Amino acid sequence: MPPMTVVDFHVHAFPDALAQRAMAALEAETDQVKARLDGTIASLLRSMDAAGIDRAVLCSIATKPEQFESILNWSRQIASDRIVPLPSIHPRDPAAAERLDRIAGEGFKGIKLHPYYQDFHIDEEAALPIYEKLQELGLIVVCHTGFDIAFPRIRRADPVGITHVTERFPDLKLVTTHLGAWEDWDEVERHMLGKPIYMELSFSLEPHSRAQAGKLLSEHPMDYLLFGTDSPWTDQAETIQRLRALDLGAARENAILGGNALRLLGESR
Repeated sequence: MPPMTVVDFHVHAFPDALAQRAMAALEAETDQVKARLDGTIASLLRSMDAAGIDRAVLCSIATKPEQFESILNWSRQIASDRIVPLPSIHPRDPAAAERLDRIAGEGFKGIKLHPYYQDFHIDEEAALPIYEKLQELGLIVVCHTGFDIAFPRIRRADPVGITHVTERFPDLKLVTTHLGAWEDWDEVERHMLGKPIYMELSFSLEPHSRAQAGKLLSEHPMDYLLFGTDSPWTDQAETIQRLRALDLGAARENAILGGNALRLLGESR
């Protein structure tokens, strides 16, 4: 049997010329988390090698509409057999539908959205045409969900809002980060557990959340769980170790570490 392909479905990096400045700005937003890498593709690849990770889905965030072109250009440059770039559109961009057509036409797998950095609510009316277009094109959308460590605890992407979106767009390939909703896991259990909603597990296996994460990872449909780290903000090898320490069983662990990701990306092992 061929070796399992391990896929990290949630990483970040920046162009070399911007990485130092971008990382400094992001680190300054909170004193609770410090980066493990320098924000470059080179450091990400070294980390992947050390952790035994074969591929990574790299998520960019357009914090304003005019960033679309530069993010798309960089995504073209870094795409490889190991890096799967997700460009980004801004929800307030009047050309959002046209942007999504271009993204799909160039063969990208999907986009990243972030309700806090992009100042929108996940289920607001203005976002619905974007989900409709994503569903039509078959594109993945990785969306930050739950609270965000760098922002006030305003509910912008909570489980109730997530279910509003998934019920209206049942074929949308929505990936919720941080096991459905960061530090809102009681609401994940109440509204999302058991439903066909993708969850990736970054920033959810820390000691204070380990028991609840184990419950979610054990009881949610196995086919809808993804491995993710949010690198450079966590250590990739350490996250794998924490996942394996949960003893979820070989079939579930393998599905999480890569099998589900490859299927969602439309690829085989």
